[in-house]
Amino acid sequence: MSYFNVEKISYEGPKSKNPFSFKYYNPDEIVLGKTMKEHCRFAMSYWHTLTYMGNDPFGGPTMFRPWDNTNDTMEKAIERVHAAFEFMDKMQIPFFCFHDADIAPRGKDLKETNERLDKIVAVIKEEMNRTGIKCLWGTTNAFGDDKFVHGAGTSCNATVFAYAAAQIKKAMEITKELGGENYVFWGGREGYETLLNTDTGLELDNLARLLKMAVDYAKEIGFTGQFLIEPKPMEPTKHQYDFDTATVLSFLRKYDLLDSFKLNIEANHATLAGHTFQHELNQCRINGVLGSVDANQGDPMLGWDTDQFPTNIYDTTLAMYEILLAGGLGKGGLNFDSKVRRGSFEEDDLFLSYIAGMDTFAHGLKVAAALLEDRVLEDFKARRYASYQEGIGKDIIDGKVGFKELEAFALSNGVTKNTSGRQEMLESILNQYIANVNE
Repeated sequence: MSYFNVEKISYEGPKSKNPFSFKYYNPDEIVLGKTMKEHCRFAMSYWHTLTYMGNDPFGGPTMFRPWDNTNDTMEKAIERVHAAFEFMDKMQIPFFCFHDADIAPRGKDLKETNERLDKIVAVIKEEMNRTGIKCLWGTTNAFGDDKFVHGAGTSCNATVFAYAAAQIKKAMEITKELGGENYVFWGGREGYETLLNTDTGLELDNLARLLKMAVDYAKEIGFTGQFLIEPKPMEPTKHQYDFDTATVLSFLRKYDLLDSFKLNIEANHATLAGHTFQHELNQCRINGVLGSVDANQGDPMLGWDTDQFPTNIYDTTLAMYEILLAGGLGKGGLNFDSKVRRGSFEEDDLFLSYIAGMDTFAHGLKVAAALLEDRVLEDFKARRYASYQEGIGKDIIDGKVGFKELEAFALSNGVTKNTSGRQEMLESILNQYIANVNE
């Protein structure tokens, strides 16, 4: 059975007027020695694509999908698998990402839930074998149920901690069975609403204990995928312990976990933390912890996680610039943790939205590659910091001087004249490259 009355999406070029075609994403086009498909490693988010029904805090569902046309929850889960793989195949998306709760309905207890997961995983494996589509990463939903009202790994209730550990154990096993290249930890409720009732020291210690258990269990079962932590500053809690890249790095260093984890950066989470998308990727790059990316964007007029499909070429250009400088995404990818708007409720809108996101990142990739090939920003930075390549600057870099030597130098030489940072010029050049990349 086919759920989508859409042909396979193909590349037609920037001048195409066909909305059901790629204008910039050409999977086989070579950019800096690799195909676009290899650079981007696009992934479908199972939750927003298959299970989001258009609900918001002020209204109920607006999306009634043909694959949900049954009251049997397991039959519905099976049909969602078939719809997911038909969609990915037609979109030329090589990977998918999932939470355990996305793919199978909860049972009356953990045992029944795990049995249901096993049945759905068997169907997913059949579709993976049929299509060649792979699993980028898996995770568990340890935030949605009422038992997680006070958190999971940071819950004040030890039995909830134990239940969360059991869920993670099963989700890791599933991810391994599906050949997942990563496993993500997103602390949906790992934070606090008020310090009046919160022992932050114990909660952070317990979160570290949970992550160390995961590392140990991965070794036990032979799971070689990369562990990822996804920063987010707030929402649903007032303050989440994985606030941003810098916070997560501090946590990992304190608990001696830095060798076992990298980060999964989401664009909308970066802006909620008061950073740009590029900033968070940059901080990951310079610290060697860039793992994967959740590709979306927020609305600057709204103060919450809107998870919109990325259409801002400026942002995707700077994101791909950082990713290319980092040597690529490795085991990671660009996962569209994005959902169609509540008013975009037809099945075709899923295709149009993914096309927009994939084209925007492909365009950004080409601009970033051109900037790097021409060394536009790199040569400017080299000139700007040239004083550290010789003389007293090189002595500072080489660790040959201290305060006394620097004082003596300053007394004898004073300060040379500063030069302009040329910010507006560089922004103008960036605009020029964005406009002319396909000429």
